[in-house]
Amino acid sequence: MARAPNPLLPEPLEDDLAVEAPLRPRTLDEYVGQESIRENLRVQIAAARARGDVLDHVLLYGPPGLGKTSLAHVIAHELEVGIRATAGPVLERPGDLAAILSNLERGQVFFIDEIHRLNHVVEEILYPAMEDFQLDLVVGQGPTARSIKLPLRPFCLVGATTRAGLLTSAFRDRFGATFRLDFYGTDDLQKILRRSAAILGAALDADGAAEIAGRARGTPRIANRLLRRVRDFAEVRAQGKIDRAVARDGLRLLDVDEAGFDKMDRALLLAIIDRFAGGPVGIESLAAAVAEERDTIEDVYEPFLIQEGYLVRTPKGRVATALAYAHFGRRADAPAPAAAQQKLF
Repeated sequence: MARAPNPLLPEPLEDDLAVEAPLRPRTLDEYVGQESIRENLRVQIAAARARGDVLDHVLLYGPPGLGKTSLAHVIAHELEVGIRATAGPVLERPGDLAAILSNLERGQVFFIDEIHRLNHVVEEILYPAMEDFQLDLVVGQGPTARSIKLPLRPFCLVGATTRAGLLTSAFRDRFGATFRLDFYGTDDLQKILRRSAAILGAALDADGAAEIAGRARGTPRIANRLLRRVRDFAEVRAQGKIDRAVARDGLRLLDVDEAGFDKMDRALLLAIIDRFAGGPVGIESLAAAVAEERDTIEDVYEPFLIQEGYLVRTPKGRVATALAYAHFGRRADAPAPAAAQQKLF
């Protein structure tokens, strides 16, 4: 039996791709939020087009679902060039990279998602391609092997990653512009929801948009996904109209609370509070306690909890804050069950 999709899972599901594509902005004017990044890109793109030059390589990093892929497509659209998209894990051999780069047109955008997962050998081949627009390849084996330089047409590499710290400094320094995407405020999320609702043909009023935006964890991808699920709820039980009451009922059915927490968020915080006396607790112990992968906790759940002040990372481990205790109606000075049990022994 197939497992039901998690409405807060940042990775897009296959059956959602056809729905998400029309919701993506095409221009910088349609792209909502990230004002500083938009203005910088607007200037750099205008300057590159005025000179007839190729845009510098761009690195985008930040938590999942904030619009890195959408921004890469916006850059290509603003430059009026094509985009060739792939992912870091797909490029396993130098030949894979050479096949793509040798077919790029001048000025075309080459987008690599999850660029921190590039094979180290492929990454080394990419260095001269980014700097000198040429590939250094070895042809043949043994004594007959020789090195050749394959010229490339100048291109713009746009890399996206959720873990910029995993990129080597030599790799990061080869990007002409580096931008960090931040979580969105509720006002920007409401603008995104109103635009998405118009595209989807959903009857969403201002109060309904505010309710969904307040529980979207500052992430446009989650906001759009919650909107689609609430739209389904409204069509079945509320004549298709999404107001605050309908949004609350639909989100309650999805098990998304007022703070935007889903089951895993609550499980993480309650595990720290109840099982580990509020912390500190190591990430491996926490992952085992909630039966979730370490990388998923660090990349998907923790950024929002830390940003909102519910969780703190310390050298000794994760610690639940007073805000987390208050959210669950607990007293920070009350002994947790785990702590009380330890005292008995």
